[in-house]
Amino acid sequence: DAHNRVLANGARLYVDHAHPEYSGPEVTTARAALAYDLAGDAAVVAAAQAASAQLGVEIGIYKNNTDSQGASYGCHENHLLPRSLPWARIRTALPAFLVSRAIITGAGRVGLGRHGERAGFQLTQRADFFETVEGIQTTRRRPILNTRDEPHADPERWRRLHVILGDANLFQTATYLKLGTTSLVLWLIEQGSGAHGGPAAAALAAIDRLTLQDPVGSVHAVSHDHTVTAQLDLADGRRMTALEIQAEYLAAVRSVLDAAPDPVPDAETADVLSRWASLIDRLGTDPASCAREVEWLAKLRVLEGLRRRDHLPWDHPRLAAVDLQWSDVRPERGLYQRLLEAGAVEQLTDDASAERAAVRPPEDTRAYFRGEALARYAGHISAASWDSIVFDVPGAPTLQRVPMRDPLRGTRDHVGALLERSPDA
Repeated sequence: DAHNRVLANGARLYVDHAHPEYSGPEVTTARAALAYDLAGDAAVVAAAQAASAQLGVEIGIYKNNTDSQGASYGCHENHLLPRSLPWARIRTALPAFLVSRAIITGAGRVGLGRHGERAGFQLTQRADFFETVEGIQTTRRRPILNTRDEPHADPERWRRLHVILGDANLFQTATYLKLGTTSLVLWLIEQGSGAHGGPAAAALAAIDRLTLQDPVGSVHAVSHDHTVTAQLDLADGRRMTALEIQAEYLAAVRSVLDAAPDPVPDAETADVLSRWASLIDRLGTDPASCAREVEWLAKLRVLEGLRRRDHLPWDHPRLAAVDLQWSDVRPERGLYQRLLEAGAVEQLTDDASAERAAVRPPEDTRAYFRGEALARYAGHISAASWDSIVFDVPGAPTLQRVPMRDPLRGTRDHVGALLERSPDA
């Protein structure tokens, strides 16, 4: 199918509701997810360039989440969880985290309201499009917690948490921390749910008490407050800022890690914790120091500079144009690209890692088998999806379907030697 391609790096590139959509391959670290996200940007730009040359008309590609005319399109995260983890635990413990993380992960947006009908600036591009706490929809009555349960794996063992409350980030630190901190909070929920007393259960009980009185109203309040001082009402009568809520989640994760038999976390976990803590501290005391890492803050500084210089109100069309130019992923056009070239943005992944991610699959998930099989035997594959590959082997009486129901099998360690000694399908 020309509109649905599985790539040699294990990802998918397809058309969804008339726009290109890229789904990265399964990975086990936030840094790997970042590399494959950048690979997706490059793939879509390359496709647009090829189409532009064929059509004789330049096609623009923008990595954002709204056209400010009432349309919104998501940047979806998918987290693999064990089926044994009760949904009720996620429903209680996660919403306050997802709502408050916008202070770190928001991409920024000119205008308030779905259509940008009110002048102003907000932290996230998605907030104004959310209307409910829980539900299965993604394009209407969008929920903070999406209940879609389509694991693309053995459903008796796995659940896929489909997170739709997040922006499409250009800042690498935002993408890295969005995934890294969320993964740690989900780990905490899993650890606490399986514990009978002890530090993990106590930590989970602590974040359970962060339940918001009005989660949807809090999504809007956090996004519309670029002073990050808005007080959110909790269900137990307390009031806390998004910064304070994030600090509570960080403290809960650390308490469980510190109590572990081997309290030294792996290098990436330690890095995520350090960056998370640093931003929570500096956003409250020295926000200007965060402009290399926090995308909405960097965008706000650029826009405020333009407003001061030319005396522009927030509803001036030039500001909306700058907002759009920020998200242009064409290297020669995007405003973010200029900041990156000027060294004004923190870069976590070098070009070599992103280039490798564009052509090679991750080695520690089933994406390795999917990507390598396509690279080696594309002529003998009739179909490929997340959880299976169908081979059309010469001489075989029927098509051969290879199921891939365990995302952690099909790794290089598992099948690498087999592929190396197999010159054909």
